Amino acid sequence: MVRMILYGCSGAMGQVITNLASQYADVQIVAGIDLNPEKKQEYPVYSSLEECREEGDVIVDFTSAAAVDPLIAYCESQRVPLVCCSTGLSREQVERLERCAQKTAVLRSANMSLGVNLLLKLVRDAALSLAEAGFDIEIVEKHHNHKLDAPSGTALALADSINDAMGNQYHYQYDRSTRHEKRDKKEIGISAVRGGSIVGEHDVIFAGQDEVVTISHTAYSRAIFGKGAIEAARFLAGKPAGLYTMSDVIGG
Repeated sequence: MVRMILYGCSGAMGQVITNLASQYADVQIVAGIDLNPEKKQEYPVYSSLEECREEGDVIVDFTSAAAVDPLIAYCESQRVPLVCCSTGLSREQVERLERCAQKTAVLRSANMSLGVNLLLKLVRDAALSLAEAGFDIEIVEKHHNHKLDAPSGTALALADSINDAMGNQYHYQYDRSTRHEKRDKKEIGISAVRGGSIVGEHDVIFAGQDEVVTISHTAYSRAIFGKGAIEAARFLAGKPAGLYTMSDVIGG
């Protein structure tokens, strides 16, 4: 049995994970952490990890960058494995997670979806063929009007996957409103749309002369992210210290 502590249990994704976890015979949420619990859960809810009396095999985090610092400190000091699903982290926070991974197992992913993690591989392979042939690269992401960070962590991960494949030749362009010049061939344009209840859409556009190749992923429900987080927790529990990704989960 994997004993999970859910960090951010009262949020939208916390509630999704709570419902999904009940469908797993080998997963139990033993406690939740939330500053402002809005709904009563079947498990105890605390306002901080320090108050939590239950022991967990892994902590799953679906909060925000603002709430991550005390979580990292706790997991590092207590050697508790961490699945970090929050996006919009600063470079300093990413570095803290990397240091934390020297003492406990840490899995961080910009997107927990199986489909998106396949997309990361597809765009990398596409770039190796199309970018060399002179195709321009643009990424357009769309999310609901409550999302705080822009561009999305997934959009940046897609850009990074492409850039890594191309030897980091590219720079990222987020806004062209103040520019009056031709598009740089070595840029990846990244655009963010925020509106309504869009769960998540990502289009990676390879635009060449007289042809366009678009690789897309659409999320219709937050459940795909919740399922991925639970699978990651099942994978990470009991693992030695180190930095893991969803590719390890899929391959494992």
